Amino acid sequence: MIIGETINVALASIRANKLRAALTMLGIIIGVGAVIAVVALGAGAQKAVEERIAALGVNVLSVYPGQSWFGGRSSDVRVSLTVDDADALRRDLTLISDVVPELSRNMTFERGTSNFNVSIVGTTPNFLPVKNFTVEYGRMFTPGDDAARQRFAVLGNAIPDMLDVNAAALLGTAVNIGGQVFEVIGVLAKKGAAMAFMNPDEQVLIPLGTAQYRLMGTDRLRQISLKVKEEVPLEQGMVEIERILRREHKIRPGGDNDFQIRNQQEFLATQQQTTEIFGLLLASIAAVSLIVGGIGIMNIMLVSVTERTREIGVRRALGATKLNIMSQFLVEAVVLCLMGGVFGILVGAGSARAMSKFAGWNTLISPTSIGLAFAFSVLVGLFFGLWPARRAANLNTIDALRYE
Repeated sequence: MIIGETINVALASIRANKLRAALTMLGIIIGVGAVIAVVALGAGAQKAVEERIAALGVNVLSVYPGQSWFGGRSSDVRVSLTVDDADALRRDLTLISDVVPELSRNMTFERGTSNFNVSIVGTTPNFLPVKNFTVEYGRMFTPGDDAARQRFAVLGNAIPDMLDVNAAALLGTAVNIGGQVFEVIGVLAKKGAAMAFMNPDEQVLIPLGTAQYRLMGTDRLRQISLKVKEEVPLEQGMVEIERILRREHKIRPGGDNDFQIRNQQEFLATQQQTTEIFGLLLASIAAVSLIVGGIGIMNIMLVSVTERTREIGVRRALGATKLNIMSQFLVEAVVLCLMGGVFGILVGAGSARAMSKFAGWNTLISPTSIGLAFAFSVLVGLFFGLWPARRAANLNTIDALRYE
C-alpha cells in the first residue's frame, strides 16, 4: 500500500465519522488554542515590561528619603532630602550627567467648573530628557523661568482629557493650582504608566523655585533622579551618590544610610522574570490540555481498531503488511491532530486578539509559539496513535476475519 493510498484511506475513515472526528479533535483544538493564547499573553506582558524599562530612561537612578537610626534602631521619623542635597550632588558628582530634584505634593487643580487632585511636581527643565518625556504642545519652562519663579505649568498628557478640553486649546490659558493662578505653557506627549501604582501622564510640572517659595513653602524633596554618564556602570554611580549624601547628612563611618538609592530597572527586571515564570507556568498548564486531547485520540483510535477488526483482517488477507496497517492508523491519528492544530491556531490567535481588544491586555502572537504548538500537536498524534496502530498491526488475520 503506497503512502498516498494510506493517507486517502485514513481521510476516508475520518470523513465517514465526521462527528466523532470533530469531537476527537476538540481536545487538540482547545489545547493548541490555549497554549498560543497563554504564550501570547505572557509575551505581551514581557514586551510591556521592556517598554516600561525604556520609558524610565537609560542609566537612571533615584534617591528617596529613608529612616533615621538611633542606637542601631530605626526611627519613625523620615529624614528629608532637600534642595541643598540636590545642589551638592550637582556640584560634586563626576559620574552623573544630570540631577533632577522633584518636589511633589497632591494639590487641587481647577479650571472653570472642573477641579480634582493631581500630583504637582516642582522640578527643573532637565526633567524631560532624564525621565524620557517629550513636549507635544507648547514648551517646557526654562532655567530662567525657574530662577524667576514664574507661575508656569506643563500638563501631563491625561490632564486635558480629565478637563474634557483639547490639549492645544489649553496653551496660554489660566488654571488654578492650590489657590494660585498658573499659565499653561505646554502639554506633554503620552508616556503611559511606568509603574502599576502611578501614572506619569496625570501630573503637572511647575518650576522648582515656584514650588519651593510660592506654592508649597518647603525644600523637602520627594526624590532626586540622577542620570549616570554613558559607559559608566550604575554601581559606580551609586557609590559616588552614597559618598556625597553621607557627607551632606553627616553620617559617621559604619552608620546606616538615612536615604535609599534605587535602580528602577532592577525592580522591573525582577518583574520581567516573574512574568516569564508565570507565563511558563500558564503555558505548562495549557499544554496539559494537549496531553488530555492526545489521550482522547488514543481512546477513539482504540475504539476504531475494535470496530474495524474485520476490515483489518480482510486487508491482511489481501496482502497488506503489518507496516501498512500500522501506517494507516498512525496517519489517521496524525491527520486528526494536524487538523486540530490548524483550528487550534485560529482559535488561539483569535482569543489573543480578543483579549487585547476587549480586555485591554497586552498580547503578542509569536510565530515561534505557533510553530511549537503545531509541532507538539503532531508529536501528540504520533505518540498517542502509536499504541492503537501497533495493536491493529498485531491482530491475527484469522481471528480478525472471524470477528463479528
